[in-house]
Amino acid sequence: MTPADSAEEPLPGPAAAGPSGRTRIILLGTGTPNADPDRSGPSVAIVVDDQPYLVDFGPGVVRRAAAAQQRGVEALDVARLDVAFVTHLHSDHTAGYPDLWLTPWVLGRDRPLRVIGPPGLAEMTRHVRAAWAQDIRVRLEGREPINDAGHRIEAREVMPGEVHRDELVTVRAFAVTHGDWDHAYGYRFDTPDRSIVISGDTTPSDAVVQACDGCDVLIHEVYCRAALLRRQPRWRQYHQASHTSAPELAALATRARPRLLILYHQLLWDSSADDLMAELRAGYQGEVSWGHDLDVY
Repeated sequence: MTPADSAEEPLPGPAAAGPSGRTRIILLGTGTPNADPDRSGPSVAIVVDDQPYLVDFGPGVVRRAAAAQQRGVEALDVARLDVAFVTHLHSDHTAGYPDLWLTPWVLGRDRPLRVIGPPGLAEMTRHVRAAWAQDIRVRLEGREPINDAGHRIEAREVMPGEVHRDELVTVRAFAVTHGDWDHAYGYRFDTPDRSIVISGDTTPSDAVVQACDGCDVLIHEVYCRAALLRRQPRWRQYHQASHTSAPELAALATRARPRLLILYHQLLWDSSADDLMAELRAGYQGEVSWGHDLDVY
């Protein structure tokens, strides 16, 4: 997590239409803790047929899903949002939790929200539910026509390994290193037609390389190394223990061999997207896309 810093307009992403197969990736949020109005908090939707699976729910997640639906991704109808995975419990990845829980219920979700993530998730869920207990009571006991299922949460804490399987997807969590967190995960999704790895927030990790190992898509965080070196020593120490620089990602992606590398959670500070991409391209020649909110792959 970082304090607010300026960032220039990023490079173009993919066409809005996205792929024609059964699996689509929609970047609902590519941001950081910086309060950038063009970049919501980290959240990725993996849609298989008509079922959405979210990874993280940063600020703005539900409205970004609504915007994606307006752009033609019908599976992201807000009332369909009912399965989410959490990489770690930093606020920029979880501040949208109450929104993801309550807004889809108010708008018609009639089944519990299922949330899967690292230890600490259950405690967070208890506090979120307690904070909105009066809202739940008023909606259920008052005159609002609302169901008694969509406000329920099934929160499940997991350890690394296979954490979810259904007829559309198998999801595996793997441990990564992110600063002082005891538990931080990346995830690999295997669908009928694609393999997708999401790094979450992490330093360069052999676990990411092993999870990808030639995967179709690797979605990875990144920061500009030259810009970090101009920051205060204490922040340099923090980021080097918590995140992945562009040169480090170049080396990692060369080993992981994804068919497509998508950059998200891009930290620029006083540099530009071109600066960061130059650092990456100095050591990596594979296909790369700079992720924007609402890009579809």
